[in-house]
Amino acid sequence: MTVDAVSPAVQERWYRPSLRSPLVRIVLGAVATVAPVALSMAAIHAVLPKPYRQLWPQLLAAVLCLLAYRAFTRLVEKRQAPTELAPAPAARELLTGALLGLILITGIVGVLWSAGVLRITGATWQSLLGPMAEMTLAAVLEELLFRGVLLRVLLGRLGVGPAMAISSLLFGLGHLPTEGFSAVAFLAIMVAGALLSAAYLVHGRLWLPIGLHFGWNFATTALFGLSSSGNKTLGVLHTVLSGPAWLTGGPFGVEASTVTLAVTAAATVGLLVWRSGRPVAPALRIAGWKQA
Repeated sequence: MTVDAVSPAVQERWYRPSLRSPLVRIVLGAVATVAPVALSMAAIHAVLPKPYRQLWPQLLAAVLCLLAYRAFTRLVEKRQAPTELAPAPAARELLTGALLGLILITGIVGVLWSAGVLRITGATWQSLLGPMAEMTLAAVLEELLFRGVLLRVLLGRLGVGPAMAISSLLFGLGHLPTEGFSAVAFLAIMVAGALLSAAYLVHGRLWLPIGLHFGWNFATTALFGLSSSGNKTLGVLHTVLSGPAWLTGGPFGVEASTVTLAVTAAATVGLLVWRSGRPVAPALRIAGWKQA
């Protein structure tokens, strides 16, 4: 019987008093999640020249990040097998999330094209391996940090609404300031954080939001070549936006478009409604799930 199967009350007695504090657990979890990435990437950049550090360092850092999170749940939370990283449904939920991200961005691009503010002027084939490696690391790191640590710990103390609000606020702050910052851009990133939180709540596992995060970034930048959070990039398709900033997102990118804001808000509500008709996942029960 794994530690995940015991009741939250029994688990709580295993913690030392200092580790019962949500703030302490969040800080320790954040350090455990970020440190492997920072240390491994710094070491690789210091030792190897650029031609020898393509693709694999980001993938290695992502794996180390997952292992460090498991170590955190075992050593700090006394859980031997965290159900939020259950391996059996990983492939299915990662693929589902990635397809959802691709569908959402494609839908947004379709609306902007119909509105006459987006044009696809051409296409250039290029290797997608580099962007895929970088986006894999970004998706794994941010989802472990904001959903695996922050949201999960807050859920047991504050309930769904406050936990989602706080984690989404910090997710927005974590992406700013960047070029093209505006109130709409900040709100859009917060709503994107709420969407990823809702994806976590569906199964109580991190695979769906990791896949969604990856699919969203991949479609935005590598496929359509659109700016993301103020960062310009070159994608397979040559996409040009021209029109009012409230519609195109301006320098910040399509994520700050009111169209994106509306689509992500609707998708968030849809996932929460879907979640409401399902039994509470084991990982959420263990976190001390509070519905209100």
